[in-house]
Formats: sequence, C-alpha cells, structure tokens
Amino acid sequence: MSEIPEENQARLLLVDDDQTYCSVLKSALKKRGFDVSVAYDVKTGLSLAEQFEPEYAVIDLRIGYESGLELVQKLISLDDNTQIVMLTGFASIATAVEAIKLGAKHYLTKPANADEILQALRKDTGDSSVPINENPLSVKRLEWEHLQKVLMEHDGNISAAARALHMHRRTLQRKLDKRPVKE
Repeated sequence: MSEIPEENQARLLLVDDDQTYCSVLKSALKKRGFDVSVAYDVKTGLSLAEQFEPEYAVIDLRIGYESGLELVQKLISLDDNTQIVMLTGFASIATAVEAIKLGAKHYLTKPANADEILQALRKDTGDSSVPINENPLSVKRLEWEHLQKVLMEHDGNISAAARALHMHRRTLQRKLDKRPVKE
C-alpha cells in the first residue's frame, strides 16, 4: 500500500474501546503516513472529530455499550467527505447495511490489519466480482441476523427489541453478547 508523504499527512480518527488494538493499529497507520487521533468512546470520538477534522475514520461498531453507528452518522453530519470504515467483531447483515446507509465506505470484520483498512478506505467503487456464497446460512447464523435486524429496527434499544421478539431482555442480551457463528 502506498504511503502518504509527511508534508500531506492525512488525519485519521480511530475510535474503538479495545486500547491494545488501538495502540497497535495507531502505530501501523502512523508508519503509513497518517496523523492518527484515538478515542475509546463515542463522546470523546465526536469531540476529537470536531477539533481534528479527520479526512478518514475507523470506527468500531460496538464501543463499550455504545453504537459506533451513531458516531458514523455524526461524523458524516460534520463532514460528508470523511471516508469511514466500520470495524466489528460482531458482523451482521443488518449492521453492515445500516453502516453503509449512514455513510461508511466499507465494513470490515475484526481482526483487520492496517493494509486491509487502508485498502477499504481508498476503495471508491463496489466490486461485482465478489464471489456469491453457494451455501445457505446456518440456523444459528439466521437467528443472529434476525436479532440484529430487530435490534436495528428499535434503534439499538435491547428492551424494546426483546419485547418485539417476545423474549426476556436478559435472554436477548446473552444472545447478543455471544460472538456470531460464521455461517
């Protein structure tokens, strides 16, 4: 991946509650010529964005108990030219669609390295050659996708989503805290 010259360092905002991941990623992105600011919560991320005016942003989907989707929306409202990549360890179709609708350029699952993130940030068009999976999703994965869809429909409100699913809130919380099955 080509580096950005020092005199034209691009500003990048990194927001993720995993401090170790942020430290490693910040170092890797700095080596590639970026001026990186890091936040570990949505409020600090927004405050930094207002001061720092980043051209690029890498935002985690789940930042503690907050949604990175909210931050994507706020960053785009500040500057709709900000190139945003959404990162997540809890990927779902519903959150990917919402991230893109809100203005993210790409959606990557963790662990993603600096080169993958840079490639996503610089990608301006879709890729029609992406292979289509011939295998249907497993029942467990379908359940995960459905839970995510209902949660999105209720603006991330777990209690409201649980009521809509006719499920106890704690049961839904436990299901959401589990990592999704691959397929």
